[in-house]
Amino acid sequence: MNQFTLIVLAFAGGIFLAIQGGLNAQLGVLLKNPLLASLVAFVCSASFAFFGVAFTIKSVPTMQQLKDIPFYLWFSGAMFSVLGISLYYYTIPRLGISTMISLGLCGQLIFSVVAGHFGWFGLPVEPIEYKRIIGVMAMIIGIILINNK
Repeated sequence: MNQFTLIVLAFAGGIFLAIQGGLNAQLGVLLKNPLLASLVAFVCSASFAFFGVAFTIKSVPTMQQLKDIPFYLWFSGAMFSVLGISLYYYTIPRLGISTMISLGLCGQLIFSVVAGHFGWFGLPVEPIEYKRIIGVMAMIIGIILINNK
């Protein structure tokens, strides 16, 4: 897949996350519980993922492959997903979608720059350079402008 296609897909993913955040925040308000909205969203997501896997899987992992996966990887990503998504659903109705998404993206960007610099989670090392620092500063200035009333 070429770089342009990957950029378009990443951009579309961001749009989809903003849409789901807005819709599921409404669900959380109507249910009067953002964690319940998260539960509904994740049950539905699991169903969609199950059907997606069922129609696209080429081979099933072996028992040895499953045993080789570190124990914490079975639940830690899901735990952070529930925490992050529930915080979105809780804060979007209180802050507004553009404020929440801009602050959420800022948190993601700052953390990802630090995590990339140190190669956390077994991912490629991406050293912090002046261009990255300037980019983060530009994002922070943008967030201030977006949220300045």
